Amino acid sequence: MSPRDPFENAETVLEVENLVKHFPITQGIVFQRQIGAVKAVDDVSFQLRRGETLGIVGESGCGKSTLAKLLMRLEQPDAGSIFFRGEDFLAVRGEQLRRLRRKIQIIFQDPYTSLNPRMSVGDIIAEPFKVHPEAKPAQGIRNRVKELLEVVGLNPDHINRYPHQFSGGQRQRIGIARGLALNPDVIILDEPVSALDVSVQAQVMNLLDDLQKEFGLSYIFIAHDLSVVRHISDRVGVMYLGRLAELGLDEEIYSGPAHPYTQALLSAVPVPDPTLRGQREQIVLKGDPPNPADPPSGCRFRTRCWKATELCEAEEPELTFHPGIGQLAACHYADTNEDVVAS
Repeated sequence: MSPRDPFENAETVLEVENLVKHFPITQGIVFQRQIGAVKAVDDVSFQLRRGETLGIVGESGCGKSTLAKLLMRLEQPDAGSIFFRGEDFLAVRGEQLRRLRRKIQIIFQDPYTSLNPRMSVGDIIAEPFKVHPEAKPAQGIRNRVKELLEVVGLNPDHINRYPHQFSGGQRQRIGIARGLALNPDVIILDEPVSALDVSVQAQVMNLLDDLQKEFGLSYIFIAHDLSVVRHISDRVGVMYLGRLAELGLDEEIYSGPAHPYTQALLSAVPVPDPTLRGQREQIVLKGDPPNPADPPSGCRFRTRCWKATELCEAEEPELTFHPGIGQLAACHYADTNEDVVAS
């Protein structure tokens, strides 16, 4: 029996439909001509509900960060649509775009390079109010900055310090405070803890969880570490070569992965208990990930999949719901896959 989706009746705040982004490959110095394209994001669709965390996982180069940039309008998609609370995010311009951007913020991966070393912490957190002066807080910017520092667990008296005077975990908290300044509805977290020590990762993750409950935030949490994603996500989407291979509730994905690629990823998750390490089969994928500029015909995973058949070569599987497993999977044989359970 499939677990119940706790957000099935919640408001949809972000809806992504058939999103596509290809980067052209050109040849020549003066008269450049396109000879191909890197298919970074290729027909990605999902929904994000209020208060929910959607985890996006996959190997490096699968398109996760490009997807984040598209959702922020830092890159313009080639096709597809993004709706924020029913409003076409890709159609708005000028003042309308500025207004919507207040509600969708991003926290970057590296806390050492995402903060300007020449600016004080107070100026860094206050910067969103310069871009959006209409959002200036009633209690004054400086008081609001001190309040945000306290919210993320930092000393408000350190408002005049500079980034180099803080540790990595503290810098990431500063980035989170900056992301919260405009009271967003959606925060995109692009590998927010991958540059931190394990103990600090746990502290930042707990902070994000507390902030979500306090402010009703919706997260898109992008990472390659499946154990981190499991800790924070309500639903998980697994990306491979620019497309979603599987999408479902975290409990479904981790207890009964449907796609062979997801099974392989989960089989590689380290098991802390040494007595259990020999009880789980580890799947070692053959070969290297294909070139995103020239993906295989049919299923993109077939060149590394132990279940691939002629059907997989001839026909690309759609991301469809499989009643037998209870989640969406882009695999012709999802209903026949054996479970690989992550401890």
